[in-house]
Amino acid sequence: MESTGQRELFGDQISSHEGDQRTSMLSRDSSLQAALGTFERHMQDEGFSINTVKAFASDIRLLGRYMGIGTPIGEIGTKNLNDYLHWLTHERGVPCSPKSYARRVTTLKVFFGWLHESGVLAQDPSVAVIQQSVSSPLPEAPQLGDVQRAVEVAAAWRVGDSERKPDARPYLLLTLLLKTGIKKGEAMAIVPNHIDAGDPDHPVLYVRYANPRLRYKERKLPLDPAWMEVLAEYLSQYHPTDTLFTCTARNLEYILHDIADAADLPPGVLSFENLRWASALQDWRDEVEHDDIRQKLGLSKIAWRETKTKLRRLIEREQFESQLAP
Repeated sequence: MESTGQRELFGDQISSHEGDQRTSMLSRDSSLQAALGTFERHMQDEGFSINTVKAFASDIRLLGRYMGIGTPIGEIGTKNLNDYLHWLTHERGVPCSPKSYARRVTTLKVFFGWLHESGVLAQDPSVAVIQQSVSSPLPEAPQLGDVQRAVEVAAAWRVGDSERKPDARPYLLLTLLLKTGIKKGEAMAIVPNHIDAGDPDHPVLYVRYANPRLRYKERKLPLDPAWMEVLAEYLSQYHPTDTLFTCTARNLEYILHDIADAADLPPGVLSFENLRWASALQDWRDEVEHDDIRQKLGLSKIAWRETKTKLRRLIEREQFESQLAP
């Protein structure tokens, strides 16, 4: 049986080799249907989410309905794709929202970009397709000052005072989210043995998924060595027997709300999602490699495109506001 270590060492190579074999069976004369089948397996190999695989495959089938599913991929040019997009919005007779339109353009770019990069097509016909951008609001990530005040509040609660007994949980939770950027469900799934302190100077958190179909989201994230001291305090206070956090996800949200309230921050600013953005923003400020940020967040390359754009806009807004400050 193949060991975990072998999979970590050779899994990408095996997947890449199998992918190369599959694309080598395609040519410019291959039908759209044949290319779609190979494309679906490619997306699965690359760790695309289940919903993304389904959506992209559906989009290519829709292109097949317009062009003919048996059309050779080498005969599909930029004009065909622009005509198809015009048909979607003006002639199909079915509403196509800006968001759906944008995703279908993305599908074309990913699909034909993959065919070009794999050497199946000499040119990528999707490069010059007409794309209508869909603006989505920026997340309300806490600013640096907000984060500092929140950490100070949680640190004070960790120590306690005459009116409040020491409680390490708020500080443990807040600093964990700021460091790792994990989601609420990922935090709730942590069990103590997911935290490895074998190397005291480089402790790590293993983000695990019980569902085998989501294993591609699993990852290893570094922790601050000082955080392990907080963890020890928390374990002695709460004695978790199963998962790390012994309460419900709603209770963890209340903890974050209470921290924000004590720090005089707007309600909701310390949500799990906003702290995830705050973690990624700090990595961006620290000039962490962008692909490392993507992997830390557990995002596919497709999902990372929009996230990266928003992070860049958030940084630009932050820099602009700092210039206006007296």
